[in-house]
Amino acid sequence: MNSPHTRLLEALAAGNSSTRLKAALAIGTRPEPGFLDPLVARCAVEPDFFVRDMLTWALTRLPPELTVPRLRAELRSGGGQARSQALHTLSKIGDAGAWPEITPSLLRDPDDEVARSAWRAAVVLVPDGEKAALAAELATQLGRGDREVRLSLSRALVALGEVVEPVLRTAMSHQDPVVRAHAGATERLLRDPDAGFDLAVDAAKRVNALGPDRAEAAAC
Repeated sequence: MNSPHTRLLEALAAGNSSTRLKAALAIGTRPEPGFLDPLVARCAVEPDFFVRDMLTWALTRLPPELTVPRLRAELRSGGGQARSQALHTLSKIGDAGAWPEITPSLLRDPDDEVARSAWRAAVVLVPDGEKAALAAELATQLGRGDREVRLSLSRALVALGEVVEPVLRTAMSHQDPVVRAHAGATERLLRDPDAGFDLAVDAAKRVNALGPDRAEAAAC
């Protein structure tokens, strides 16, 4: 007969997403180091968002001294989804020792999902003394991608706090109107976190088109 360990590993690769979800939950409920590699390997190929989230939870239940080095290795050798999930899991673990792995190449990764995960992980793991440098690096990505990508970047920048203000002011004078609008929208969100992103973008575009004085008058 198959052991419980073997049955869980088989369920983790089952065709039914509900079965995989239950397997990940069971593994996380009774975490064992022997499940580390199978969990990481499954993260790289799992198509279901909810299962991936449960896999991450199961990984956070294992000792960080085992999990973090394995995830750091995944950042260097894995494919797009593997890197994205490793970054996501590192952000959930919150081990500051992983900060050196958040490299500029990850923050600028051509895969939007990898880059977004890197931005989120970076603002969780960054030491206080590195926040200004991180803000400058993230600002190089202003104007990138679709609405969801830009919103992710804005949220990451806003999470860094006032240290981002100088780079946003610089970006608001950028020659590219898309970059200017994104920087302006992010600056508005920094001042008013409850403001809607789309409204902030629209307001930034008005400023670009009319200038600050005329845009303020038009809004009245």
